[in-house]
Amino acid sequence: MTTFSHADVPLWAAVVGSAFLLLGAGLTLIGAFGLVRLQSFYERIHAPTLGTSWGMGGMILGSIIIFTSASARPVLHEILIGVFVTVTTPVTLMMLGRAALYRDRSELNPGVPPETPDDSFATAMVERKEAPSHSEQEVVSQRP
Repeated sequence: MTTFSHADVPLWAAVVGSAFLLLGAGLTLIGAFGLVRLQSFYERIHAPTLGTSWGMGGMILGSIIIFTSASARPVLHEILIGVFVTVTTPVTLMMLGRAALYRDRSELNPGVPPETPDDSFATAMVERKEAPSHSEQEVVSQRP
């Protein structure tokens, strides 16, 4: 493993890499402010996605530029971190939101977002899990 000093990084790479690092850190800070400022859980769930997607992207891009120019070879393993975070964060936040929505609706808490037709259909399909109704069997039997 080779080490490098700040003198090994060219000026152009230091400026561009630092700009991306500052951009990513700023977007992450905006996401943190949104997390603190917004009132309900359903509003707050959107704020961290800014920091974890665009903020992480800026910091990883800055890291790639600085370490690639300092080591004189492509350093791309940070992309794996970005892919992992980009794939897992939206899924995690969606599951947290749905779990909170289910809990709040079952407890009849006030301030819960209204149920949409898509929600009622999905809820009915999950709760039912039995054989099709008589009308559904007629529709299936009428098909050629």
